[in-house]
Amino acid sequence: MADYNFQEIEKKWQAYWEKNQVFNAKADTKKSKFYSLDMFPYPSGSGLHVGHPLGYIASDIITRFKRLKGFNVLHPMGYDSFGLPAEQYAIQTGQHPAITTEQNIKRYTEQLKNIGFAFDWDKEVRTSDPAYYRWTQWIFMQLFNSYYDKDENKAKSIASLIGKFESNGNIGVNAVCDEDVPFFTSLDWKNYSEKEQQEILLKYRLTFLAETTVNWCPALGTVLSNDEVKDGFSERGGHPVERKKMMQWSMRITAYAERLLNGLEQVEWSEPIKEMQRNWIGKSIGAEMVFQVKGQDKQIKVFTTRIDTIYGVTYLALAPEHDYVHDLITEDQKETALAYVEVAKNRSERDRMSDVKTISGAFTGSYAINPFNGEEIQIWIADYVLAGYGTGAVMAVPAHDERDYNFARHFGLEIRQVIEGSMENGSFPGKGGTIINSGFISELEMKDAMEKAISFLEEKKIGKGKIQYRMRDAIFTRQRYWGEPLPVYFKEGLPYLIKEKDLPLVLPEVDKYLPTEDGEPPLGRASNWIYKTEEGEFPLEKSTMPGWAGSSWYFFRYMDPKNEERLVEPEIEKYWGAVDLYIGGAEHATGHLLYSRFWTKFLYDIGVVSIEEPFQKMINQGMIQGRSNFVYRLKGTNTFVSYGLKNQYDTSEMHVDVNIVHNDQLNLEKFKAWRPDLEDAEFILEDGKYICGAEVEKMSKSKYNVVNPDDIIERYGADTLRLYEMFLGPLEQFKPWNTNGIDGVSKFLKKLWKLYHDNQGNFSISDEKPSQEELKILHKTIKKTQEDLENYSFNTSVASFMICVNELTALKCNKREILESLAIIVSPYAPHIAEELWAKLGHPQSIIFAEFPEFKEEFLVENSHEYPVSINGKLRAKLPLPLSLSKEDVEKAALSDPTVQKWTEGKPPKKVIVVPGKIVNIVI
Repeated sequence: MADYNFQEIEKKWQAYWEKNQVFNAKADTKKSKFYSLDMFPYPSGSGLHVGHPLGYIASDIITRFKRLKGFNVLHPMGYDSFGLPAEQYAIQTGQHPAITTEQNIKRYTEQLKNIGFAFDWDKEVRTSDPAYYRWTQWIFMQLFNSYYDKDENKAKSIASLIGKFESNGNIGVNAVCDEDVPFFTSLDWKNYSEKEQQEILLKYRLTFLAETTVNWCPALGTVLSNDEVKDGFSERGGHPVERKKMMQWSMRITAYAERLLNGLEQVEWSEPIKEMQRNWIGKSIGAEMVFQVKGQDKQIKVFTTRIDTIYGVTYLALAPEHDYVHDLITEDQKETALAYVEVAKNRSERDRMSDVKTISGAFTGSYAINPFNGEEIQIWIADYVLAGYGTGAVMAVPAHDERDYNFARHFGLEIRQVIEGSMENGSFPGKGGTIINSGFISELEMKDAMEKAISFLEEKKIGKGKIQYRMRDAIFTRQRYWGEPLPVYFKEGLPYLIKEKDLPLVLPEVDKYLPTEDGEPPLGRASNWIYKTEEGEFPLEKSTMPGWAGSSWYFFRYMDPKNEERLVEPEIEKYWGAVDLYIGGAEHATGHLLYSRFWTKFLYDIGVVSIEEPFQKMINQGMIQGRSNFVYRLKGTNTFVSYGLKNQYDTSEMHVDVNIVHNDQLNLEKFKAWRPDLEDAEFILEDGKYICGAEVEKMSKSKYNVVNPDDIIERYGADTLRLYEMFLGPLEQFKPWNTNGIDGVSKFLKKLWKLYHDNQGNFSISDEKPSQEELKILHKTIKKTQEDLENYSFNTSVASFMICVNELTALKCNKREILESLAIIVSPYAPHIAEELWAKLGHPQSIIFAEFPEFKEEFLVENSHEYPVSINGKLRAKLPLPLSLSKEDVEKAALSDPTVQKWTEGKPPKKVIVVPGKIVNIVI
């Protein structure tokens, strides 16, 4: 007798998979490849909750399905193991982040293995492993030694740029570079000192040092990204954040802006994600021009896509961080303007972009001259203008821009609507103000107007046509300990690369993980943090790389993780190519995905990889929300009232741990043991039970609604967890976790198990030929499952399995031909039970080596039809007849049927109408 013992079965097959390395993948050109990837997880101390495996389960199902379809599948897993949480814990406890990270990885790995994922653990990588970050440092070095050639539209060696400088200087060099690069001849270049040459090269390199406005958090001692700041405070710890200028390493991602835009047309991503990237890149075609500051030798540069509205400009607005702000503030405006600048500049750019309601600003007291008509206009400071976007200054045309309009109306500034014939449609509608017609570009089409205006700017040498992108170069350093060291040392204040043979540059030991007393990054605490060369000893870079460094290329390293000679072997990389299916959260749309695409395009340019787009198809899974439970306390007491009775009393609501609630019924003893203050709790019950209230909320520790997958697996099994998460709803949608519904899935698996066993629990399979009805049920399920998996519709497949098992159970089906195929089609979803049943069916190899059953349409074709027979318009009989019968044969069968003869009373019919495969009508 064999009951369905999921604990024993699941441990058995997990051990088998690991021992036999069933899921290990190797490049095999004889087979078609499929590369399935999950977004790199950070191993947090709290481990997984039931929301985390959702995407992993989906990708695992596809992985197993593709193997059954004959594909050679790469499905790796690893850890994005550098990160601020481990560093913060190290600061608090003094424990090295590597120890914490190792413990967290061990916990994560154990949980992932318990869910039965088909990961190739032999290919595991960790960003904090020196053997891995040696190659992250190597990529940094290649970027440092490259520039972007606009003529060839690709990255090229800095050595080739030096060759151009030696031959012709930089005249005729069409490259992405800083805007303040001076023109120089070949003779100038040869006469420059080494320091001067390196300073110029730094203005061309794809990774470079520059003074940049950053989010500085003094309490954490580090720079934070915009996503790590909310309302002027750090999201981790809630510490004040200020905007300040610092020397930082940056990546020239803007060089790839156009290619990043164009590449979106080549990938299968959802349109909302593509649109988020397009908006982030923010391509604008327009003109750059200067406004002379009245009474000063300063020009304010602005960019506009609507130069046709130049006569509607009524003020200039500068970002609080603009270089000229302090020089423009006059004595009579100093107190107000400086106070405003101090507050405004510390608001994060994310907050300033998203906040459309708050209107604030300050007048500098200075004026600028409109170059088209010589008019004096006020210069204001406004935090809706961003220092890092464009020039950090805008020409404000309130009638044609909503933010300009709101600002002008708030401060009582003039609003002018420019009428330019067909161009009037581009104005900000319904905002009125003074209506003017410039006469300068009147009646021209927009394109012609722009061209004419740009010609005017260039002729007067006050501007030029320009394509601009909202995206900024990516800041690449953090003042933290737990990150990749940069392979850079400094000589005379300028950066140089260490030798490649000295990679990896390993993190040094430090006494504390805090910045030094002098404000230097934690690496400043390391003794002997220097680099020795033949010229002497030089200080190494003390900042480390950001979290996105190691996660921007990990998908290549998975292909060849143990290669010590190169990042990835070319033949192996060419075989696996782009990721065929990438599953992860939509929150990475403007961070990780952009950086990964940028680095991939760069590696393609320098010949390291064969693809330009790393992720061919991507699915963003929705969030599993928590289902919170509540108890109701009588105010001022330790007595709790059941949900159905709470309105009869004066109660207060309190979250309760969902893990001590089952089907909304509270376990009273576990509740008393949950917290010391509840030890003497009393209860007012309904029908002898305490029923809790419930509400769908975000899964969070503070709401006590976090469900640990370990608990679900212990109680129901991993296969139940996998099926249930898919059954909750479409993968992309948000859906609530409801433990109440998991019982149905658990019962389904028990019913599946019983299908292969007799009433005494003995394994019982017949080699009889299946009936037509059994084959129909099976092939209907094969068809549905394959279509669902090809369309990534996981929830509907689970429903079809349940229908199939119910129908086969009703037929008491135990035919091998049916049940072998059923085990295979269920196996991607519930691999443990499928493996056990497959072994019982007599197969020595894992079910992963089976073939997905072929759907045969013939078994769904009906061979007979139940004809309704009407006599004088009334249904009198139903006749099951073969569909192959002719109309004449159907008529004969109908007239000879005893029931029909009873109703016709032996009278010959006046008329018989037969519609083949439909009906029979008899008129008497």
